[in-house]
Amino acid sequence: MPHLTSATAGTPSTGLSLGLGAPGYAHPLVAPLEWGELTRPGTPVHWTVLKVGDGPGTRPDPHCTEAAGRLHTAGVCVLGHLDAAYGARTLGELMSEAHRYLDWYQVDGFLLDRCPTARSALPEVRRTVAAFRAILHRGHVVLGHGTHPYPGYAETADQLVTFSGPWNDYRWSQVAEWTAEHPPERFCHFVYGVPRGHLDEALRIARWQGAATIWFTDRTGHGGRGDPWETLPGYWDEIVSRVGTGVSE
Repeated sequence: MPHLTSATAGTPSTGLSLGLGAPGYAHPLVAPLEWGELTRPGTPVHWTVLKVGDGPGTRPDPHCTEAAGRLHTAGVCVLGHLDAAYGARTLGELMSEAHRYLDWYQVDGFLLDRCPTARSALPEVRRTVAAFRAILHRGHVVLGHGTHPYPGYAETADQLVTFSGPWNDYRWSQVAEWTAEHPPERFCHFVYGVPRGHLDEALRIARWQGAATIWFTDRTGHGGRGDPWETLPGYWDEIVSRVGTGVSE
């Protein structure tokens, strides 16, 4: 049974309801259905990640420009994908890519993927996030740890990805006790390989563990040889309906 938590009394909350955070589809040219579904009226999307290549690419991509424009028109927050490589990349490298995302695709914020988790790396991540905020003015920053980091990271960004992995791990996962000091809208869970018959169970785990932004898919990435996030879940309509109306506790 997953470790259960509840928000600490008095914890500030924006009241954000359960919604979807798309970790990054395949290129819009080869996945037009996927990108189009995010703009469908009533789809409970908190944000989606734009990943052109290994970042923003080397030149503006007209297909990505068009996709980002449609998302903005539909009111969907678009985040540029930046790879921290667990702290191996410099601030200058990350900022160069961040500026390109802003200039070419007018992103609303950034997902800093493969973000470090250790206490020792926190000052540099704070510096990086501060630099992002300086060019965004008002924007959304998500730290893609994929696991629970040192608690101080929760004060650094708008959201943390505290789980990213397969269903077999998620269904028996435990949440760090310190997360109960923060509202659910601070946390995101990405889970692949979720069978259709366990979708409601996965949604309940997210609620019990206090994560307001989720992405569940039955795709598996073919044993690590592919990206499970590139295509729509096979039960897309079902998850949109369940997330939009909520599930019983």
